[in-house]
Amino acid sequence: MCGITGSIWTNNSRRISREQLGNMTASLSHRGPDDVGHYYLEHDAALDNPGIAFGFRRLSIIDLQTGQQPITNEDESVWLIFNGEIYNYQQLKSELLAEGHQFRTNSDSEVIVHLYEKYGTQMFRYLNGMFALAIWDNRKKQLLLGRDRLGQKPLYYCQQSDRLLFASELKSLIASNEVEQTINPRALDHYFIYQYVPHPLCIYQGVKKLPPGHYGIFEQGELKVEKYWQPDFNKTTSLSPIEIQSKIDELLNDSVKLRLQSDVPLGAFLSGGVDSSILVALMQKHASRQVKTFSIGFPVKQYDESSYARQVAKHLKTEHHELIVEPSAVEVLPSLVQHYDEPFSDSSCIPTWYVAQFTREHVTVAVSGDGGDELFAGYPRYKAIDLGHKIDRITPLKFLLTLPQIQKILPYGSKYKGFFRRLKRFLRSLHYSPAYRYLDWINIFPYANRLQFYTDEFQSCLEDHDPAEFITQAWQLAANRSPISKASLGDLVTYLPCDLNTKVDIASMAHSLECRQPFLDHRLVEFAAQIPAALKFHRGVGKQILKKTFHELLPENIWNRPKMGFGVPLDSWFRQELREQTYDSLLSTSAKCHQWINAWQIEILLKEHMTRKRDHSSRLWSLVTLENWLQHWC
Repeated sequence: MCGITGSIWTNNSRRISREQLGNMTASLSHRGPDDVGHYYLEHDAALDNPGIAFGFRRLSIIDLQTGQQPITNEDESVWLIFNGEIYNYQQLKSELLAEGHQFRTNSDSEVIVHLYEKYGTQMFRYLNGMFALAIWDNRKKQLLLGRDRLGQKPLYYCQQSDRLLFASELKSLIASNEVEQTINPRALDHYFIYQYVPHPLCIYQGVKKLPPGHYGIFEQGELKVEKYWQPDFNKTTSLSPIEIQSKIDELLNDSVKLRLQSDVPLGAFLSGGVDSSILVALMQKHASRQVKTFSIGFPVKQYDESSYARQVAKHLKTEHHELIVEPSAVEVLPSLVQHYDEPFSDSSCIPTWYVAQFTREHVTVAVSGDGGDELFAGYPRYKAIDLGHKIDRITPLKFLLTLPQIQKILPYGSKYKGFFRRLKRFLRSLHYSPAYRYLDWINIFPYANRLQFYTDEFQSCLEDHDPAEFITQAWQLAANRSPISKASLGDLVTYLPCDLNTKVDIASMAHSLECRQPFLDHRLVEFAAQIPAALKFHRGVGKQILKKTFHELLPENIWNRPKMGFGVPLDSWFRQELREQTYDSLLSTSAKCHQWINAWQIEILLKEHMTRKRDHSSRLWSLVTLENWLQHWC
């Protein structure tokens, strides 16, 4: 796992100096504390050669002795910098050796170089792994950028006149002093809805994220972006349930085995939930030594899963490490703002930060259970999808439940996830189409009337802009499938890469920890996408087929335990330890968020929350995060 950065320019007036490259590379030192490397090629107008600058920071995982980057082929016509892991590199290397390719290292990065020589941009279909990469092809005079299928590794770029800059993290582009930090209002509108800025948008105008499953070619001063991976989400498997279970077992076992390759200590995050517990059980089955597992616990019982993790660790006989922490938003917020280069307000990044920090004290690589909920319909919100679909088919009932009088008599409830609040949100959205209904259930600021929170200046920047398109376009990929399949597969290409993978990558790499996600093996993803929703979700419970497949591995109460999620007590924090900071930052006359959000609306949110009339904790966290981000980066 590493950090990459660089630039290409076709006019010497747009040159990135060696000093600038050094600054860009140094800003990624947390991603790769073990080594640093550069490749620099001056622009030569006479030979029509662009200027090239590659910077690399290395976290050594595979081939500790000879895996340095940038790395090149035999005649130095192809140069690569690469962040990630290619899990099938040994198989690919054997095939390339048989065809006469020569290798100097045992690294997966050199395999990519020779795979590119053989296949060009078609190489991506052969890679099983997580990656963001840049390849300079000196013969074709072109730069290739590529990102893995599910966005496990980030890649930003900024296309300017006669120049392109790129990097693993936004802070590296900023370190060049060549990128303007002008807020993109449309990206900010997305942030208030989703709690993240989705690809290809970036919080800054002129900067973009390369979307998952895409590559880009920069040639003759222009960047062309192409999609190389998109499974057919409308296709369903014809296999029987027993055959499906057998295939899941085969694919997940192989995925775990591949992800155990490491020349440094390796462990696993263990929450005691279904996904992480299955993975640890399979790791224990295939590992050559006792698996190390890591969990954190909280003093607040409703957020503490440590007892489940302890039970699973005991059952599987792992070497378990547990830390009880009292997460402090006041203490951790500056670090989060510094490392999450864009506004990011998923509060589960706080416990993720702590568990990554704790785990890195013992190992360099950790396995994580991300992706299981999207692949096997595990989120509790899919219950609402299922219920809404059933109500849609009973017209008189739907008419009754959507009467305004019903909404008026229901109390709001003072808990964010309380029964009455959920019921009210559910009923309020029933008259929407399923995709917009789902958006209303997951949004932070209400999609339908969010503009009432925005300043006039902000609103004027949003003409003809609809942030719902990010969700509706994803749902269209599974247009012929059931509502639960549309929602879960939609989450697979939106929420997973933009929220979960961003959260895990930044929190882990901030502590120089590599995270591997076996559920995101593209072979398993492509197969699981074809499984009918009825086999995943039944009678209000998800992951049915997954639980049946691995039922013998874990105690019965682990399979039946309620899903908790990785949460923190935001509601009480804003009334206690965060109260003073929240008022000082959000209501200050110098608050930068007032350019975007009406101050009087913020006052209403605070008053209603502090008096327990409403739980606005998620919206307040979104605002506090944004204000701190603006103060730090703008």
